[in-house]
Amino acid sequence: MKNFYITTPIYYVNDFPHIGHAYTSIAADVIARFKRLDGFKVHFLTGTDEHGQKIQKSAEKANIETQKFVDSFAANFQKLSQQLNLSNDDFIRTTEERHIRFVKKVWQTLYDKGYIYLAKYSGWYAVRDEAFYQEAELIKGKAPTGAEVEWVEEESYFFKLSAFEEKLLNFYNDNPNFVAPESRKNEVISFVKLGLKDLSISRTTFRWGIPVPGDEKHVMYVWLDALFNYLSAIDSAQTFLPCDLHLIGKDILRFHAVYWPAFLMAAGFELPKRVFAHGWWTNEGVKISKSLGNVIDPLKLVEKFGLDYVRYFLMRAIPFGNDGNYSESQFVQLTNAELANNIGNLAQRVIAFVNKNCDSKIPAFDAFSREDQQLLILSEQVHANMQKFIDNQEISEAIEAIVGLSKAANSYIDLNAPWQLKKTDLTRMNTVLYVLLEVIRKIAILLQPFVPDSAGALLDLLNIEKRNFSDLSTRLQPKAPIKEAKPIFLRHT
Repeated sequence: MKNFYITTPIYYVNDFPHIGHAYTSIAADVIARFKRLDGFKVHFLTGTDEHGQKIQKSAEKANIETQKFVDSFAANFQKLSQQLNLSNDDFIRTTEERHIRFVKKVWQTLYDKGYIYLAKYSGWYAVRDEAFYQEAELIKGKAPTGAEVEWVEEESYFFKLSAFEEKLLNFYNDNPNFVAPESRKNEVISFVKLGLKDLSISRTTFRWGIPVPGDEKHVMYVWLDALFNYLSAIDSAQTFLPCDLHLIGKDILRFHAVYWPAFLMAAGFELPKRVFAHGWWTNEGVKISKSLGNVIDPLKLVEKFGLDYVRYFLMRAIPFGNDGNYSESQFVQLTNAELANNIGNLAQRVIAFVNKNCDSKIPAFDAFSREDQQLLILSEQVHANMQKFIDNQEISEAIEAIVGLSKAANSYIDLNAPWQLKKTDLTRMNTVLYVLLEVIRKIAILLQPFVPDSAGALLDLLNIEKRNFSDLSTRLQPKAPIKEAKPIFLRHT
């Protein structure tokens, strides 16, 4: 059994979860579930980033002790994992002792190897981004993200990032799939080619962070602290290294594709195999912001439409990696067309027909016709196609493979018309129904990573116990009982 290690970013706990958090988490969950069903031993990690000046300021503003502040917000993200039906194996918090202990060891290693030195920092810093910016990066006096910046001068420890410029460029060249999509890779390479300056990795003007070993008036820069969650969480399960896939938003690409591999090179750890940066969502065509009051609460969507429909829409509506727009009318149109009308209606009409005309048992089949064989062969090819899509993080395209199969099955049932065969050729009717039930079984198994509850309910109707992808190669047993049809996917208005 091969290992597969996948992570979300750890989410910053200065606010409530929003659609961006749900989007990354569901994508990681889909991939993790797919890999498990495909026979991999998966470790799926998510968690919360709980240190830094922004957290301290937010707690002070709320007049709450900082640890209590992060505890309450971390609980919101832990609850989100449950409410989104995530299958994460661990949830890491950077205020946990296991993480703090690990990061202190890493700091000492970097210091002992000569990659950390003490000097004075002066430059532009954005508290909101917890990031340093060069003068040339500022746009109208603000960070590229639009965050306010302030001039900071203080004693600081530095990481010798400049020593890794050539090493990083060589690594990108030798590992062309390390950063994806392609546009993001080009962005990273261009940034490194502009020249890397040593990175300030400690602060003395606030206290909410991990103290620097041997010099506790300094606390570690939040990104040095946070990135090592990917290792601290599996310190006792090193067999999962190197990480197969870091899923992140495009706003934190630099930290993961430049700083992170440099830290790992310096500390002597294996580098991850891939960093994939997805896009952002707008709301009805408008940029999402708290000031506009158009932040999308994923849990309210779940409450209104149901979890599997939300999971499906977010994974299906746009190619993963692109920016996307949330539109309620598009949500309703897409889920109605593909889940209710296409897949749901196919299953409902076939199972109900078998209930009525075959005593709720899998019918026996005779010799397969050419069109029977074509549909069955198509159904057997879908899994292999989906494997390629998932390994490239082409999640919407993986769903399209299932949708295409269900469309083919709907065309097949209309062409063969078992309700007509009932009057003229019962043997042929039974064969057609068997082929359709077999295709529905495969569709349900393949749908599990995306809509786990609904796919499970559909498999329950067929009394299917073996649900791994390795079971796709088996066939339904004639005369086996099935349950009474009931709607699996409902229409929304």
